[in-house]
Amino acid sequence: MLLSVNHVNYSYNPRAQVLHDVSFDIAENQIIGLIGPNGSGKSTLIKIILDLLKLQGGTVAIAGGGNQDRAAKMASIYLSSNDYLPEFLSGAEYLSFVHGLYGEKPDTAEVARQFERYSMRGRQGDLIEDYSHGMRKKVQLIAALMLKRPLTVIDETLNGVDLDAVFTFETDVRELASGGRSVLLCSHDFSMLERTADEVMVLNMGALVSKSATSEILEVSGSLGSLARELVQAMDVP
Repeated sequence: MLLSVNHVNYSYNPRAQVLHDVSFDIAENQIIGLIGPNGSGKSTLIKIILDLLKLQGGTVAIAGGGNQDRAAKMASIYLSSNDYLPEFLSGAEYLSFVHGLYGEKPDTAEVARQFERYSMRGRQGDLIEDYSHGMRKKVQLIAALMLKRPLTVIDETLNGVDLDAVFTFETDVRELASGGRSVLLCSHDFSMLERTADEVMVLNMGALVSKSATSEILEVSGSLGSLARELVQAMDVP
């Protein structure tokens, strides 16, 4: 398995347990969606997977090694929900910086091609401080698409991105999740997940309440929205 999460628990304090015995696997060549209400523990889970929060219980393995290992960190990339990028760098310089963290150097022609594909033609030399919110998100996406790590984790990075770019991303993420690579995609955009995800996991009140093939969900429930409502309502019943 490319990612294995086993019996993970997490609490910010004794009275606030955020995750409850969460376990799942992600195989190679998969796009796995992660959905759930606000406050359900999605971002906390993602940060634990990527060793941004220390494990308190359970284990996480990436590409066969513990998530704290250098090899696991080199095998993964995290795109956060915020757009806090270094504003004093140009888009091209930011990509060079991120690639450098992985011991790589971006191809200049490919950078220009990706900026054009994401409706930012010729803007790679502009400072990030001059980018809109959506443009900053696109630069984050371009970085991940060019680096092609075995595991790409995307946490609401598509928020604020224009529709044309979302459609471009849907094509690109399928190519990214090939050749032994996979993507964990956390999003409130259920329609996009229905078109792209192979499986969808639902997290509610810190517990993983469902992990099913997207095709099966659509056949049984009609939509991801309907499934989410059904599961959340069931969890709220005393």
